[in-house]
Amino acid sequence: MKRPICSLVLGLFLAGCQGTATSDTTASSARVDSAPKKVPSAGVAKASGDEKASPRDFTAWVEDYRAYAAKQGIDAVTLAAAFDDVRFQPRIVELDRSQPEFSRPVWAYLDTAVSDQRVRQGRAKLDNHRDAAMHAENRYAVPAEILTAIWGVESNYGSYFGHFSTIDALATLGFEGRRQDFARRELLAALKILQNGDIDREHMRGSWAGAMGHTQFLPSSFLSYAVDADGDDRRDIWGSVDDVMASTAYYLEQAGWRAGQPWGVEVTLPDDFDYAQSELSVRHSSDEWRSQGVRARGDAWPSFDEASVIAPAGARGPAFMVGFNFRVIMRYNASTSYALAVAMLAERIAGGDGIQGDWPRDLEPLSRTQIKEMQRRLNALGFSTGGAPDGIVGPNTRGGLREFQRSHGMTPDGFPTHALLDRLRDTEKR
Repeated sequence: MKRPICSLVLGLFLAGCQGTATSDTTASSARVDSAPKKVPSAGVAKASGDEKASPRDFTAWVEDYRAYAAKQGIDAVTLAAAFDDVRFQPRIVELDRSQPEFSRPVWAYLDTAVSDQRVRQGRAKLDNHRDAAMHAENRYAVPAEILTAIWGVESNYGSYFGHFSTIDALATLGFEGRRQDFARRELLAALKILQNGDIDREHMRGSWAGAMGHTQFLPSSFLSYAVDADGDDRRDIWGSVDDVMASTAYYLEQAGWRAGQPWGVEVTLPDDFDYAQSELSVRHSSDEWRSQGVRARGDAWPSFDEASVIAPAGARGPAFMVGFNFRVIMRYNASTSYALAVAMLAERIAGGDGIQGDWPRDLEPLSRTQIKEMQRRLNALGFSTGGAPDGIVGPNTRGGLREFQRSHGMTPDGFPTHALLDRLRDTEKR
């Protein structure tokens, strides 16, 4: 029986785990279980906005949290190991509050995530750890190349998975972060990991947001999906590649991975393609897409009962028909750019050629402020973006853009550009 997995869009709270490009979801992590019950705030006032937390306030909060954790079954030895030397980390608060003004376009993100060097490293890593990867593939039916690609995208094959103490990070975020309840729940999960003996405090390290190890599991996901594959009675996603591969595969298997199905295929679209259909929420069989003139760039044409067509850079960029396993990858990190990076890195590790279409590299990305302006102007002209401007290009914003483009005789692909923003400005002046 599969355990329920809930993909939580956590916004920039988890941006430290994995940088993502602008897509229909913002930087996010899906490495979490369904939300547990609310953790008490421990009764200590916390700083917010421009206020600064005092060391005394943090110490008092930790003492109250220790008492709460003890009531949840965490023993005194574990609490002492975790909290006797806990440190408030101001840098983590800065990272948590940061809102980058510019997002990398999808092609720039993929240039790094699927670089030739990363492909070469991935092939070498898979060769060096083929037994571990194939054991995980045989047990959970997730291809070794997909597991290796996630490893590569998440931590560059373990060369960097973060240097922050997980306990310090989650205690800091539980005290003064933007998602305090979430951080407190993850902190309790981290304490359970320590108590179980899977790792000690010193070696429990990862991103500023609490994601850990080679493939960046949050503590709650570790408790549910980490696997002891090497038989040493510890689930070690920091030092055992066997455990890393098996844990990652088990997560994807529990998320519903369909054995033998590809993630999707790069396609070409007909000139009259209705780009309103290029959303993950629109699903047709591969035969239906073919009847609309969608064609694979290569020889392979997957047989999908339900598939979506996505065009991450609009009409001028490559397009893809993606199936259920693409969505499973997005359960790991809810970004189409992320899932595309994993899929393409896996293909290239396996010897494929990668993306054949050309990206519109001459287009400069809009800033968050400019996207807000675009949303405001679209709303003012009656092309709804679904709510107040937030600087995030999601399905509603693309829908409003498409309607504006259609009304002005342009290809309605919903892709935001400087030229479109200028057109909106000119339209409002008339």
